[in-house]
Amino acid sequence: MEGSVVAAGNPLSEESRVDGWRDVVSVAVGNVHTASNTGRSHSVGLLANGTVVSTGWNNEGQCDVVDWSGVVSVAAGWRRTLAIFEDGTARATGRRSDGACDVDSWRDLVALAAGDWHSVGLSADGTATAVGNNHRGQCDVTGWHSLRGIAAGSLHTVGLDTDGRVFAAGNRNHAAQAVSEWRDVAAVSAGSHHTVGLVVGGRVLAAGDNSRGQCDVSSWRDVVAVAGGSTHTLGLRADGRVLATGNNDDGQCDTAGWRLATMR
Repeated sequence: MEGSVVAAGNPLSEESRVDGWRDVVSVAVGNVHTASNTGRSHSVGLLANGTVVSTGWNNEGQCDVVDWSGVVSVAAGWRRTLAIFEDGTARATGRRSDGACDVDSWRDLVALAAGDWHSVGLSADGTATAVGNNHRGQCDVTGWHSLRGIAAGSLHTVGLDTDGRVFAAGNRNHAAQAVSEWRDVAAVSAGSHHTVGLVVGGRVLAAGDNSRGQCDVSSWRDVVAVAGGSTHTLGLRADGRVLATGNNDDGQCDTAGWRLATMR
């Protein structure tokens, strides 16, 4: 059914209970950054009418989105949900102790990204802003310009510019040097400790932690969208099939039977 949602993973976890969602235009999932936190994540859906639904772990109010309306984009991080509204402003709900929810003053936004402890906003003028934990420099994005995409991992931030080049800030262990050498990139996504890039033409690149095989994407072709999970990676092919690689301890890579709408 158009606008419905499917999920792969532990069927007993509340974040997988999306069967009843309808008229959904986009989804976001708060990453679980360690294996011991299985069942402590949440899922968010943006409906066609601009309202938001959420399910999963709500210990700090990250699922308290029922009163939101006029929303055009959503993002989910560790214990946090973000939204862009029709007027370009942002709102956040969830954990506030690390400053990652301090987005109320942001204006003219076109995209948001949520890491574990930091949040990043992309403005219409192509610049980025970040708030939250900056212990590894993951919020040092003020010098970035001409951006068309952003992504946030656990301790790193990635930006994509209009020329198809990729920038990275934060933990150097997440292959910041490798992504800076990428070219002709059309989209980026960030897992907890790895980065994924979709290249013009449908190839996929990945760099960073590959301890669970989450970067084993070199054979993928005809991909039109990518997403990095905590320790796994997904790719949507032009024919609607979903590719997956990496940690499958909870069945999060069991997507072989899916046939989804493509972005072309």
